[in-house]
Amino acid sequence: MKLAEALAERGEATRRVEQLRARIVSSARYQEGESPAEDAAQLLAEAGDVLDSLETLIRRINRTNAATDMGQDGTLTDALARRDVLRLRHALVTAAADAAAGTGERGYGRQLRSELVTLSALPVAELREQADVLARDIREIDMRIQRTNWEADLLD
Repeated sequence: MKLAEALAERGEATRRVEQLRARIVSSARYQEGESPAEDAAQLLAEAGDVLDSLETLIRRINRTNAATDMGQDGTLTDALARRDVLRLRHALVTAAADAAAGTGERGYGRQLRSELVTLSALPVAELREQADVLARDIREIDMRIQRTNWEADLLD
């Protein structure tokens, strides 16, 4: 099995657990004289089985990520950490640029000459350029990660 397939299975198992959780919660109590829509105990046992499988799958994915070398990016785990930080950095720089530009401010600009002028404390154009470079870096590392996911075999 390829790593990408395992990641898809992990997502499916996570969704399945959430669906089972919702069904358990809705069937956990019922009125006297009625019968529950579903057997909550059986659903709980099924969710436990899915969670056990999910844990095994996550362990295998983590082992594979830590052992898979991506060359200049280090291990796959290193690349994932880099991508996460790049995303956070991009969000920070974009938010700073938006705030400095006054994006989202109600009544942006002056209505009367007597109103105070709001000035930018940050270089908006430079921040936008930085955000563009960061977005490109995110796309590039994400492509390398995706390629590796389809090439790497899942470890036991």
